Amino acid sequence: MFDSANVHLKGIGASKGYAIGTISVRKHPDFDVNDYVTESPEREKEKFEKAISVSVRQLIQLKKRTEIEIGSEEAEIFESHKMILEDPEFSSPVIEKIENDKMGAYKAVEEVIDMFSGLFRAMDNEYMRERAADFEDVGARIKRRLMGIEEDAAQEMADNTIVVAHDLTPSDTATLDKSKVIAFLTDVGGFTSHSSIMARSLGIPAVVGMGKISELAKDNMAVIVDGVEGKVIMNPSEELITSYKVKKADYDVGKDKMKALAKEKAVTASGREITVAANIGSVSDVDDALANGAEAIGLFRTEFLFMESDTMPSEDAKFEAYKTVVEKMAGKSVLIRTLDIGGDKELPYLKQEKEDNPFLGLRAVRLCLKEHELFKMQLRAILRASAFGKIQIMFPMIGAVSELMEAKKMLDECKQELRSKGIDFDEDIEVGMMIEIPAAAVAADSFAKHVDFFSIGTNDLIQYTLAIDRMNPAVSYLYDPMHESVLKLIKMTIDAAHANGIWCGMCGEMAADPQAIPFLVEMGIDELSMSAASIPEAKGIIRRLS
Repeated sequence: MFDSANVHLKGIGASKGYAIGTISVRKHPDFDVNDYVTESPEREKEKFEKAISVSVRQLIQLKKRTEIEIGSEEAEIFESHKMILEDPEFSSPVIEKIENDKMGAYKAVEEVIDMFSGLFRAMDNEYMRERAADFEDVGARIKRRLMGIEEDAAQEMADNTIVVAHDLTPSDTATLDKSKVIAFLTDVGGFTSHSSIMARSLGIPAVVGMGKISELAKDNMAVIVDGVEGKVIMNPSEELITSYKVKKADYDVGKDKMKALAKEKAVTASGREITVAANIGSVSDVDDALANGAEAIGLFRTEFLFMESDTMPSEDAKFEAYKTVVEKMAGKSVLIRTLDIGGDKELPYLKQEKEDNPFLGLRAVRLCLKEHELFKMQLRAILRASAFGKIQIMFPMIGAVSELMEAKKMLDECKQELRSKGIDFDEDIEVGMMIEIPAAAVAADSFAKHVDFFSIGTNDLIQYTLAIDRMNPAVSYLYDPMHESVLKLIKMTIDAAHANGIWCGMCGEMAADPQAIPFLVEMGIDELSMSAASIPEAKGIIRRLS
């Protein structure tokens, strides 16, 4: 198809940058349902239920892997897929087709997935149309289980690989060798499709919505990707390759300059300084945070240390992890959030009863105040690490002053235990709380009298305020960080903090939103904490503000 040189194709530039490499076409296997033998309805139901169970376990593992390799925000998509699998709105129609229509499990799953996918693809909203891919990814996973096909292993790739696919599902990107992939090209998708989000998270260019690129492209074909203009050049001439090497070099120099500037303070034109910090989930994230100019760790999600282990990590293991992060930060502050388990996060070794609505149930500090030894073990580890640098402790999911006071009381007990043993810690360690429940924002003035700082967790604050589950594809388009009610709660929290002489930060996704940053700075936010890759751009936006 592309025997001639310099064949130009156009798409949507979903992630900026330039890439020059060779193509690897990622195709999904075609399942021949005609060869699939339909058995008794009871047997088909058993096979379907087993496929669901295995798929849920795989998604839990994929989520953990993505949290470690890419980030917790990107990993949330697998929680959404898990919710689809566990939703009776999905499973019931499948079972009905098996029982009433005597349909094989494979065919029943295929028809139900096609129904949901069709509904979403017919919607006017672009974001909602792209959520059809989530159902198709889930459907493909179950069908592989029903056909006895093993989970895809990481695909072997050469250096400078440009992945071409009809669409890159979350499962696809979780199994790519990210050290070799330098760009994505897809037939479908838009700016908010999963492949676009992943490309931006990984810092590589992507052009999506290209029509039939997956049919036209061939493995090992040379290609230039222009993510700035949304162009792709197949079989480029040596002259064009040389030209784009210059463009890429200039672009990379610009990125490096932005990264170098990120090492400097974020100060507005009027002289107001905003601390720009990094969210991390593990010790390994610190190097990336510092390389991108993080002035602090504004959120250390400590639950990942618990989730990566099949057994409860010891106090010493926690202490060593916290100490390593503090020492790497070399005097810069590290804000450690205490265990935030529950909701969408579970520990296999901690017995938790099934809840109808876990996001409103026994999670975060509520769980810790019930599991005293679990909580105190972590508090002691944090306190011990505070002897090696500046640490701040933050309690999540606080909704009542009584909860805050009980958590502080347990912290005081831990301090006394360490004093009695002659173990050093920072006696003046700052203690704060997340504002992520609307009730806490409304009563921020009362809470501010008992803490040293607030950090606004917008992910939960927004979904609790708007009664929207952001991971539910059917309603997630209503999740609006700039909703008037959300902005009022944020402003109320910042004002209450300052009226009581404490600082107020933000550690949710909204902190890195280019549209939101000017509003947050105008409201008086003191610190913005985000994924490391977002820091250079955020600092640039702040410097341009008056």
